Amino acid sequence: MERRAAKYHRGRLGEALREEIETLVEGELADPRIGLVSVTGVQLAEDGRSAQVFVDVEGDDREADRSLEGLEAAREYIRHELAARLRLRRAPELFFRLDRSDRDRARVEELLDRAQKRTKRSREQKA
Repeated sequence: MERRAAKYHRGRLGEALREEIETLVEGELADPRIGLVSVTGVQLAEDGRSAQVFVDVEGDDREADRSLEGLEAAREYIRHELAARLRLRRAPELFFRLDRSDRDRARVEELLDRAQKRTKRSREQKA
């Protein structure tokens, strides 16, 4: 079982990593493959050696793939900058993952709205 202080530290470090990666992606990376990318979260491994970086990309799947390629190409630069800015001995290995939770949530809400309308119509027809 993990100590509470270590878990709290990992959460704070994950948030600091998220903020710095977002700053780097928005302003300092000049790769034309990277489109409108926002960092939605960072999940740090228990040992702190790796981190999953969840990104949301505006546009279709092709643009998302291109942006992920650009982020993968800039991975080592981002790690170097994170180590310098956050004064880390060793920055975690970064793995970029596409986060489509907002789109999935919107789709689920749309389907629920449709289902409600159908049940409302069927009740009105019965009455």
